Amino acid sequence: MEAAIYNQKGEKTGTMELSKSLFEVKINTDLVYQVAVTQAANRRQGAAHTKNRGEVSGGGKKPWRQKGTGRSRHGSTRSPIWRHGGVAFGPRNDKIYGGKINKKMRRKALAMILSAKAAAGTITLLDRLEISEPKTRRMVEVLGAVRKINSNFEKGKILIALPGVEKTAILAGRNIPGVETIEAAKLNVLDLLNSKCLLMPVESVEAIEKTAKIKK
Repeated sequence: MEAAIYNQKGEKTGTMELSKSLFEVKINTDLVYQVAVTQAANRRQGAAHTKNRGEVSGGGKKPWRQKGTGRSRHGSTRSPIWRHGGVAFGPRNDKIYGGKINKKMRRKALAMILSAKAAAGTITLLDRLEISEPKTRRMVEVLGAVRKINSNFEKGKILIALPGVEKTAILAGRNIPGVETIEAAKLNVLDLLNSKCLLMPVESVEAIEKTAKIKK
């Protein structure tokens, strides 16, 4: 597959031959679903948390003696059946929701999504992405030029894959609604599925190929 390369002004500067192993892969919906669900579960953070009987304060002393009172036996006032006691089966923030996905499966699913986006025309390549200053208007100017050459970028969320940690570009794009930035080496199925379009310089394509261990 051959893709056009543009500069930041929206002018075509050349073409690039994309790897078949990364941009021409037949999609397997079951594999993509499995990888996406696992990645979403791994990102889940348990916010709700309740204390059990060993974590609530008090209850160090046996409320009354074991025998002779006519009352039932109790060892602590912080038992779940007591007022102000611990919670027996409440939510815990140490629960692990996620799972594990093999590298080959993850890389294959990533290639499938990239192939689908390339076929749909929702990927645009730039010769380079250079933001002179961390100003929102600089990134808006670049996106405006991209929208003129690719109408798919007019609506929907845009994901910008950077070749590295480029602080200027990250700061310039963080206040734009519907625009997210990510390192190309950390590109994943979940972020690609959550975005409609993918914008990246040529260096990012090389970084993705290196991470996915694509042999040219």
